Amino acid sequence: MSDLPELLDSWLIALRDEGKSRHTIAAYGDSVRALIRWQEETGKPGLTRDAVAGFLASILDGEGRGGQDATANLRARCIRLFSRWAYEEGRTGADELAGLKAPKVGKRIVPKLSDDELKRLIAVCAADKTLRGRRDEAMVRLAAETTARCDELLQIDLPGDLKLPGRTRDQGYAVLRGKGNRERVIPFGTQAARSLDRYLFLRKKAGFGDGPLWISSHKHRLSYAGLYATLGRRAEAAGIPDFHPHRLRHTAASRWLAKGGSEQGLMQVAGWRSRSMLDRYTEDAAAERAFEEARHLGLGDM
Repeated sequence: MSDLPELLDSWLIALRDEGKSRHTIAAYGDSVRALIRWQEETGKPGLTRDAVAGFLASILDGEGRGGQDATANLRARCIRLFSRWAYEEGRTGADELAGLKAPKVGKRIVPKLSDDELKRLIAVCAADKTLRGRRDEAMVRLAAETTARCDELLQIDLPGDLKLPGRTRDQGYAVLRGKGNRERVIPFGTQAARSLDRYLFLRKKAGFGDGPLWISSHKHRLSYAGLYATLGRRAEAAGIPDFHPHRLRHTAASRWLAKGGSEQGLMQVAGWRSRSMLDRYTEDAAAERAFEEARHLGLGDM
């Protein structure tokens, strides 16, 4: 069969053609490349069960690193898909990884931002009146209100994907492109609209026209790495530990339900087809509500 680097190149082409997000493609590619590096070091080539089992064991046995089980689980699922694709395309004689079980991941609740943390994060961004500061504030407000995935947020283009409130409409909206290139229209309120308007004013003043909404310091579309870095710095300045941009999506989902929004409505705006995704993203808020309920019930009071 073709060697794995060549086979990986073909798979990535197929994934792009299927409309997979850039973040998903990167995760798939990183997993196979990690396998390739391990095979080069150990001399155990091929998409065999023994080779992949050894690779996964090396991750689980890693010392001094947290999250080995989650990493091994992700690697296993990605490589299993890679093996199945290679077999279905006739690139390999068999799918030896069919039925391979991914290592179990310890259950971890992704914490939403508290109202105070979200306010502090916005305040840190708003204190910076530059183009970058206005951009970061608008991104945080939009993400925390619309449940947009990071990839969806970064793919918003002007002029067609963003409409601010105007004379003929009371609310702005953004067009988001989710997994499988599925589009959905998400409204946003006046505070997000005002922060976007401020950012767009400075963006236009800097000479930017149609194209990517979020502009990087290199004057190109802001990348996921750029988003992660810039909001990570803002969160550090705001005193928010363990921040990553995905927490804004969890925050938006939790705030939706806390404000009285319906679960069905949340599934629609978030682009979820499975109830399990709703439970996963709102688990932190559910645990918080259960804690408060238990405290008020006072079952230990005699």
